[in-house]
Amino acid sequence: MPTTPAPAEGTAETRPAESRSAVRSLLRLWPYVKPVRGRLAVAAVVAVVASCTGLVIPLVLKWIVDGPVADRDTGGVWLGALYLLLLGVAEAVLFGLRRWLVARPLAGVEAAMRAGLYRHLQRLPIAFHDRWPSGQLLSRGTTDLMLLRMFLAFPLTFLLVNSVTILVGVLIMLAQDWTLGLVLLAPAVPVMIVCWLFEKRYSRVARQAQDQVGDLTTLVEESVLGIRIIKGFGRHRSQALAFRDLSRTLRGTELAKARLLAGIYAAITTLPELAIGAALVLGTVQVADGSLSAGTLVAFLSTALALRWPVESIGFLLAMSQEAATATERYFEVMDAPPESDTAPASGAAPASGAAQASWAAQASGAGAGLRFDGVRFRYPDAGSDSVPVLDGIDLHIRPGETMALVGGTGSGKTTLTALVPRLHEVTAGRITLDGVDITAMPREELRALVAVAFEEPTLFSAGVGENVLMGAADTAGEADLARALAVAQADFVHALPHGTDTQVGEQGLSLSGGQRQRLALARAVVGSPRFLVLDDPLSALDVHTEALVEAALRRVLAGTTALVVAHRPSTVLLADRVALLSGGRITAVGTHPELLRTSAEYAWLMSGRTETTERENR
Repeated sequence: MPTTPAPAEGTAETRPAESRSAVRSLLRLWPYVKPVRGRLAVAAVVAVVASCTGLVIPLVLKWIVDGPVADRDTGGVWLGALYLLLLGVAEAVLFGLRRWLVARPLAGVEAAMRAGLYRHLQRLPIAFHDRWPSGQLLSRGTTDLMLLRMFLAFPLTFLLVNSVTILVGVLIMLAQDWTLGLVLLAPAVPVMIVCWLFEKRYSRVARQAQDQVGDLTTLVEESVLGIRIIKGFGRHRSQALAFRDLSRTLRGTELAKARLLAGIYAAITTLPELAIGAALVLGTVQVADGSLSAGTLVAFLSTALALRWPVESIGFLLAMSQEAATATERYFEVMDAPPESDTAPASGAAPASGAAQASWAAQASGAGAGLRFDGVRFRYPDAGSDSVPVLDGIDLHIRPGETMALVGGTGSGKTTLTALVPRLHEVTAGRITLDGVDITAMPREELRALVAVAFEEPTLFSAGVGENVLMGAADTAGEADLARALAVAQADFVHALPHGTDTQVGEQGLSLSGGQRQRLALARAVVGSPRFLVLDDPLSALDVHTEALVEAALRRVLAGTTALVVAHRPSTVLLADRVALLSGGRITAVGTHPELLRTSAEYAWLMSGRTETTERENR
C-alpha cells in the first residue's frame, strides 16, 4: 500500500481552482428535469401571467385617479376597487397554482437523483470509497440535493418570471412617460456590473461552504460511531476542539457569503430607490406644470414600486443559483466516477481463453478446477507505477473441495489477497480463475453469488439479526437456512435476544459484543452454501471454548466448498487441508501444517509465537 495516502476528494483543499460556469453546470440537470418539463413550463407560464397581472393594477389606479376621482364619481371609485380586488385574487390564485404544479414533480426529481446517487455509490469500486470521506458523500446526498430542489422550485422559474416582469414593466413605464422611464433605467448598467462581480465571487465562497459542511458531517459521523473510543480515552475535549475549529471555519465562510449578499442587496436596492426618488421629483414638477396627469404619475410610480421585488430579488436568486450550480458540480463529481466494470481492466490480465469460458461442469474435473491464482500482482490504484507491489507473482491453486489456510505476518497482504477474489479490488497483472473461468470474464453479480466472504472486521446493519444473516443468501433462503447458518456459527445467543432473530442490532451492530458480531458475520457467509468461501480470520474475537465449537461445525461446511481462510491461530490452521505462507508479497511455501513446521522457519516462528501468546493468555 502506498506510504502516503491520497488526499480525500471533495474537499476545498483538493478542488480545482477553476470551475465550469454556473449555466453549464446547471444544464447537466436537464436529463432529470426532462420528464417533468411540461409541468414546469406550464408553471412558468402561470407565474408570468400572475406577475404581469400585478402590473395591470397601476393602470387601474391611473383610470381611477384620472376618471372617477377627478370626476368625483363615488360609484366609479367602488367599481375600480372591485377591479383591484379581483386582480389581487387572480394574482394570488395563479401563484398558488404555480406552487401546486411544481411541488410534486420536483420532489420526484429530488428523489430520483438521490436514488441514482445511492445506486451509483453501490457500484463504485472500493478504491473510490477509500479516498472519499463519508461525510462528503452524505452531504452530497442530502444538503446538495435539497439545494437543487429549491433551485428548481423557485430561482429557475423566477429568473424567467422576474426578467419578463421587469421587461413588461419598463415598457409600460416608457409608454406612460419616456423621460421618467429613462430616469428609472439609469441604474441598469451599474446593477448588471455589480451582479457580474457578485456571481464570480459568490460561486467560490459557496463551494467552500458546501465542502466545509461535508467535512463537518464527516467529523460528526466519526464522533458518533466512535463514541466508545472517545469516552474510553477521555478524548471528548479534543473532539470538541476539532468540531469547534471546523465550525468556526464554516462560520467564517458563511459570514463571507453574508457580506457578499449584503453588498449586492445594498447596491440593487439603493440605486433603484434613488432613481425612483428622482422620477418622483421630476414627475411632480411635470404634474405641477400640467404636462403630466396625476393619474399617469400614480400609475408610473405604482409600476416602479411593483418592480422593486423583481429587481431586489436578483441578488437572492443569483445566490441560490450559484449554490445550486456548486451543488450540481459536487453531485456529478460522484456520478462521473467510473463504476465497477464487468470487463477486465486495461492494465489487468489477459482475458480468459475460449476453453476457460466453456461449460463449468466440463471444466470442474480438469487441472484448472477450484480457485487458482496465476501470476497475480497487485498495487493500489493511487500508488505510483514504480512503487513496490503489495502482491507480486502470486501462484496458488486451491483444489475443488479443499480448504487452504493463508498465513503471514502483519501487513503481508493476506486481507488484500482475499479481497481480489470477489473483485473488491482489480488485479494489476495476472489472473484469478474459478473452475478455470477468469473472474473478469463473468458478471460481478454472478461472481459474488458464487463467492461468499467474511471480513476480519464484521459489519452489521441497522436491521434485524435475521435480515443481516440472510444478506449472504439468495432471496429464496428461508428460516431453515437461517437456523442452519446460526448453528454453524454457534450464534444461538440470538434466541435469547428480546425479539429473537427479529431483534434490531443497531448501527454497525455495536449493541452486540465483538464475538457475537463475528459469529453473525460468519453465519452470513455460510448461509447460502456458497461454492467458494473466503474467510478473513473469522474466529479472532471468539474465546477458546466457542472457537472450538465453531470449528467443529465449520468443518462440515468446509467439506462441501472450496475455501481460502486467513488464519492467525494454529487451531484455525488445523481446519485446512493445506497451508500457504505469504511473505513479502509472495507465496513462499505451501504444504500441510506439520510439513511447514518442519521445513519453514518463518512459519514455525509465526505459529510458535501465536502458541506462546495463547498459552500466556490462558494462564
